[in-house]
Amino acid sequence: MQPQSSPATSLHRDSGGARPAESHDIIEWLMSGTRDERFIDNIFVDMCDRLIEAGVPVSRGTLHFRILHPQWLGARILWLKGMKEAEIQTFGYGVEDTAQYRNSPINELNSGASVVRQHLEPGFGASSPYPLYDELRAGGHTDYIAWPLKHTLGKHHIISFASDRPGGFNDSDIAFLTDLLPAFALVSEIRLKNRLARTLLETYVGPHASEQILAGATTRGSGVTVGAAILICDLRDFTGISDMWPRDDVIELLNGYFDAMAEPIERHGGEILKFMGDGLLAIFPLSNTNACQDLLSAIREAQTAVASLNEENLKKGHAALGYGIGVHVGDVMYGNIGSRSRLDFTVIGPTVNIASRLESLTKEIKRPVLLSRAFVEMAGCEAKLDHLGSHLLRGLSEPIDVFAF
Repeated sequence: MQPQSSPATSLHRDSGGARPAESHDIIEWLMSGTRDERFIDNIFVDMCDRLIEAGVPVSRGTLHFRILHPQWLGARILWLKGMKEAEIQTFGYGVEDTAQYRNSPINELNSGASVVRQHLEPGFGASSPYPLYDELRAGGHTDYIAWPLKHTLGKHHIISFASDRPGGFNDSDIAFLTDLLPAFALVSEIRLKNRLARTLLETYVGPHASEQILAGATTRGSGVTVGAAILICDLRDFTGISDMWPRDDVIELLNGYFDAMAEPIERHGGEILKFMGDGLLAIFPLSNTNACQDLLSAIREAQTAVASLNEENLKKGHAALGYGIGVHVGDVMYGNIGSRSRLDFTVIGPTVNIASRLESLTKEIKRPVLLSRAFVEMAGCEAKLDHLGSHLLRGLSEPIDVFAF
């Protein structure tokens, strides 16, 4: 059974504090003065400072948001009096199953409470046994109040404030804060949805492509020609694995394989434009002078990661995973292609085709990583590689020199 919080109204009479006119000033600022600020944490810090100036004795404030992110269920923004920047903490999936969450006022609000209020000084009645209240007392706080922050279509997040004034918040303070909630909910929803749009685009098309799309590159055919090193990777015998293994095992294996390949690519400045079934396409723009060396470092680390993954797979009775990687460098068209209503932000051109053909050639030559002479010369690594001679790739009229990593 959930502990019962004390009433939302104050247990003592007003003693000055916030004034209605200043509440109106902060609401006006929220609605008109925050248009050029992208980040809600900055707005929250500014609002808390303005509350203090208006006579509301806030000493701590938090925002708790659910976010659409592949790794994080939610985030908390924490402000303490005197902070110039808020502290942001993310929470992974499964946090709702922890004792820390279940035994918290946040859980009470998410379970339907319209407000949670707790005086933290002795003499104000029974105290709810949430560990957070002990932490707040130890930090010198005297009062705590939290509300659902209501967004559209039934969505809600949570906002809380604490005070360090003896006696805590008075009735005027609570009324002042309550008046601000609808305006702050609107401002926070706009920023949160902007951030969610960026997060979703970064998750599905990558950070650079997402910036291009948000900047207006949304028409078919829009794009630029850029120089880039191209890496195309493909998992071997995935069809056989899919036919023989249970679905959950296949998904686990594929995710582990993509982690092993993708994390080094991203760590070294590459951008994965798409996952293609059991393959991936990544680019290293030549605007970075170390792009080719970074690509080679990514491959080395990916090979080490796949070797470790294979050790674990063998312990589980699964076969080791094989892969093929093709690498080339040159100009590519980077932009939107597709139908009138469904677009793909990707790279196309002969450079991409050659990288793809080299990846296919790994099956015939039985070497997992093949690179073109153009890439090898730009990277300056010919002495460290095996020259495999010239090969006529499918769809090309002239053979190209191929090197093995």
